[in-house]
Amino acid sequence: MSDLLNEYLMIKVNDSIRTNPDWELLLRQARGAGVLSRLAFFWKKFRLFSPPQHFAHHLESAETYWLSQKRIVNWELYNLSQVFKLLNIRLILLKGTAYSASGLNAGLGRVFSDIDILVPKHQLKEVKDALKWYGWFPEPMDNYDQRYYERWMHELPPLRHIKRGTSLDIHHNILPQTCSLYPDAELLLKASINIADTDYWVLAPEDMVLHSASHLFWGGEFENGLRDLSDIDLLLREFSGNDPSFWQNLHNRAKVLGLGKPLFYALRYATKLLDTPIPDSVILASAIYAGRSKNRVMDYLFLQALKPYHSSCVNSLTGFARWLLFLRSHWLKMPLYILLPHLFRKAWLRLAGNTEKT
Repeated sequence: MSDLLNEYLMIKVNDSIRTNPDWELLLRQARGAGVLSRLAFFWKKFRLFSPPQHFAHHLESAETYWLSQKRIVNWELYNLSQVFKLLNIRLILLKGTAYSASGLNAGLGRVFSDIDILVPKHQLKEVKDALKWYGWFPEPMDNYDQRYYERWMHELPPLRHIKRGTSLDIHHNILPQTCSLYPDAELLLKASINIADTDYWVLAPEDMVLHSASHLFWGGEFENGLRDLSDIDLLLREFSGNDPSFWQNLHNRAKVLGLGKPLFYALRYATKLLDTPIPDSVILASAIYAGRSKNRVMDYLFLQALKPYHSSCVNSLTGFARWLLFLRSHWLKMPLYILLPHLFRKAWLRLAGNTEKT
């Protein structure tokens, strides 16, 4: 039963889902993976399946929630655009915010917790200072975490609006500065494109895919892993359908930015899990980035980690696989002289917190 959600995310009808218990299980899996509102659009926009009435009610509710969030995000983007106009800086949107604002299929039913934007590194202070006048302030953070963000990370500490409570993440790159795959942010900024008839900008299509791939396969957090893989699936389907040269451009861009390895994983698991229609030649071309990867081991880890967060989709080793990938993400993003003290401090703080509670 654990493959019910994956079958629907393939964007095709699954005739095997007929009984009420099956539909109820699909509902719980979709909620666990954060894609229930996306299923609503697979139903309404693409007409890919016909749910029973009780399931349709849940989809309607999920769509209503998404539309409410979309109104909130649109208002926040309008307010941000006024600030960026004054600063004469492009308001470049990332991830779910970008998908939604640009009208991509990946934005349909895409629920997210914060607004992500990209700003040139040398203008971070200017942007941060200006946003304070409009109610955006850093969330409380100790001195160590503050220095950690400023020195090593690819983003500022999260900002929260003092009245509206919305969260804003300001990035200056798409991967941390300590990561060996740290791309040239200037290339991302120069290739950004304007959303027609708006004051908003987004990454180029190829860069959007590479960012999503890097975030998922180098980030180490898989609570929304299947949702993020679904993002990649929908982006690949739409961009390749709109532009015959997309696949070659994507391969070339991955080489320029040094992000071939995340692309390899994105194409591999989008194909394996969601049956994304990727030409064999593209899969073969991406294999050069696999290097000495033990694909059988990585397949086991990622195929476990990308399951929905629901008891029907996991086994005794799923949590262990996610933990190993979490450690891997830190190993990939930090040299040992930073990683070991960082992990030791986090472990000590967790232990101290638990001790205080007992």
